Amino acid sequence: MTRCTLSISYLALSFLLFSSCATQKKATSDKGWKTLFNGKNLKGWTTKIHHYEVGDNHGDTFRVEDSIIKVRYDQYEGDFNDRFGHLYYDTPYSYFHLQLDYRFVGELHPGAPSYTLKNSGVMFHSQDPRTMLKEQNWPISVEMQFLAGIEAGQSRPTGNMCSPGTEVIFEGELYPGHCLNSSSKTYYGDQWVRAELIVLGDSLVTHIINGKKVLEYTQPQIGGGVVEGFDPKIKKDGQLLKEGLIALQSEGQPIDFRNIRIKNLKGCMNPKAKNFGKHYIKPDNKKCVY
Repeated sequence: MTRCTLSISYLALSFLLFSSCATQKKATSDKGWKTLFNGKNLKGWTTKIHHYEVGDNHGDTFRVEDSIIKVRYDQYEGDFNDRFGHLYYDTPYSYFHLQLDYRFVGELHPGAPSYTLKNSGVMFHSQDPRTMLKEQNWPISVEMQFLAGIEAGQSRPTGNMCSPGTEVIFEGELYPGHCLNSSSKTYYGDQWVRAELIVLGDSLVTHIINGKKVLEYTQPQIGGGVVEGFDPKIKKDGQLLKEGLIALQSEGQPIDFRNIRIKNLKGCMNPKAKNFGKHYIKPDNKKCVY
């Protein structure tokens, strides 16, 4: 496919931005939510850590305690050695509203890159870890990046966008950088922060922090750099990302995740069907049951 470097038309972009308010209102209703994490174990999730095979949760990196998914490195021998990891929910999503709480705890593991200090995130529209090579460092995906403040008075917003092996359209143009800052305030310490994503397939993506919209962009697509060690057959630059997996990140900084839930916004929209859902905004009537 030819690389998608042209911006969408101003008319189409205006429509997306105008309709996003109505979409968000519908997406944030109370119906249709599903819990992704059962609070007891990692059933339904798969790990992939750089230098290890799929499913090898090296050093018990991702663990469950007190109904929290904890990312820890106390069983690692030696320095971090770029053991970037991700915990993938096994079901792909296309149109969805994701909610979770996160907090940074503890100290950066020795040898982890300095930029990973109080840095983590959640990946979406990600490739399946079973398509990743053992020495691939990050999945081809889009990241909602989480950061916390380090120095008092120094801005460090959270809910940013980073693009390992991907690109996005921002303000009508292909964004040239790897990470795009949000408008959020800086959060310090180990406080819980609520992060939300509203993703409409390959069109509009909205980041929300503690109930406030902090970033919007469109047309997530494969492209750019940063990802290394991937299978060339997987990285088809210019291909729009319509769906993929969701993954919690591990980059050397201990972090906790809780209250992870999702609302699928794509489903049966025929009112005559038994599984009709008023919260759906994208029809998938092949799944209708009568």
